[in-house]
Amino acid sequence: MELKHIGHIEKATRKSAQESLRMGIGFAFLLGILFYAETFGIGGAEGLMLAIAAMIGGYMAMNIGANDVANNVGPAVGSHAITMGGALFIAAVFEAAGALIAGGEVVVTIKSGIIDPALVPDRETFVWIMMSALLAGALWLNIATAVGAPVSTTHSIVGAVIGAGLAAVGMEIVNWGKISDIVLSWIVSPLLGGVFAAALLYLIKRRITYQEDMLGAAVRNVPLLVALMAAVFTSYIIQKGLDKLWHVSVGVSLLYGLGVGLGAFFLLRPLYRRRMAQAENCRESVDRLFIAPLIFSAALLSFAHGANDVANAVGPLAAITQSLTQAADVLAAREASIPLWVMVIGAIGIALGLALFGPRLIRTVGSEITELDRMRAYCIAMSAAFTVIVASQFGLPVSSTHIAVGGVFGVGFLREYLEANYERMKDEIRAYHSEDDLATVNAFLERFQSAPLAQKGVMLADLKLKAKLKQDPANFSKPERKGLKKIYRRELVKRSQLKKIIAAWVITVPASALLAVGAFHALRGLLG
Repeated sequence: MELKHIGHIEKATRKSAQESLRMGIGFAFLLGILFYAETFGIGGAEGLMLAIAAMIGGYMAMNIGANDVANNVGPAVGSHAITMGGALFIAAVFEAAGALIAGGEVVVTIKSGIIDPALVPDRETFVWIMMSALLAGALWLNIATAVGAPVSTTHSIVGAVIGAGLAAVGMEIVNWGKISDIVLSWIVSPLLGGVFAAALLYLIKRRITYQEDMLGAAVRNVPLLVALMAAVFTSYIIQKGLDKLWHVSVGVSLLYGLGVGLGAFFLLRPLYRRRMAQAENCRESVDRLFIAPLIFSAALLSFAHGANDVANAVGPLAAITQSLTQAADVLAAREASIPLWVMVIGAIGIALGLALFGPRLIRTVGSEITELDRMRAYCIAMSAAFTVIVASQFGLPVSSTHIAVGGVFGVGFLREYLEANYERMKDEIRAYHSEDDLATVNAFLERFQSAPLAQKGVMLADLKLKAKLKQDPANFSKPERKGLKKIYRRELVKRSQLKKIIAAWVITVPASALLAVGAFHALRGLLG
């Protein structure tokens, strides 16, 4: 056997061993939950159901960490603003902190009014519905993570609740009007995220990177951009991260955001001016200014995500716990108190799932859809926060996962358009010169590339005028003239990723619903 074959075998063995270790740690966490839940001493069939439900809740939390958190830190990792290890540490800490500090004391037992609790015949059926929904949602997230597709956790659990409700009662239990909202969010979320991210990136290009004096433009504009991020994220955290602890109106949160943004502007402007005085007049110097804002945005997005999406993992588990341990009628109350131990399972599960299985999706979002630099990653982070704030005020159903991934596609397609447009202008320049005048063409293209955007338009207009006046006639061969008609187009967004992610989004609700139907019958058959 050759040495290179031995090397391949050793590499495959190491990878298999690492995968086995990750799965072993995850399995040990679930076993720990099982033993811990049994200490409550309920006994009998109800005690066994609670222990199994706690395991399923921990499994759901791990899959949320493995799949959903990638949207918060993926762009920062892909742009090299932070390492994978640093991103995992920051996200794990802030996800857990958001879940434990601001996760809330009560959750709605049946997600978003998708099914009518009045039609659930008894408390035992309610427990089977919640357990089946948790298991099916977790299984679908696991499948999506395995194939590298970032999907919506909320859509997964909603589809699972629908499927479990159908299996338990029938078609009449489902609030089909809500389904239209879910379908609407498939379209609204990525479109809004992509449009906002692309618009912000285009603004940065016009105001900074298309300017001849990029350093001067950066000194004027980057403090404003970072202050805008501080303002938006302050409002975002107050509304989405701290709303269960500190509930204020939208206007008040915007005022707080404005105050923080102004403070950030006056603090950062002199710092950026001193820093840019020593830098080179190039794009890389400007790009480095966005490292710190991206790190902060990753932390804050993770905190808000932990505060909100922990309910997808522990909400049904809290309802099951209340149903099995208390006399309260959870079907009538529609809300369930969250015991501390349930919140701890959710927090640890999300952090552990991220650390063990999150890197794959982080790489997908950060580098496998389109190439990201720090300015593009900044636009995606801003879009994620700003879109959620705007959509929530208009009552639009949006998914944070779809928004973030839509933002990645948005900046990628903008780059494709701008590059194709630039190549079109270069073709026009070549068309107005003689084919043997290569030196003149290259000199003009060099001046054209370094000129500000407004000056580019003047140069093109002047060139067309000269051609019209026969001062600089074109003399290209027929094949070359045909070539000039073709618009240069490089695909800067991977179409295979686009198709895979869209397909995963579309089938999330029906797939998790079908899994829930199977889970309902399987669990009730085994434990009922």
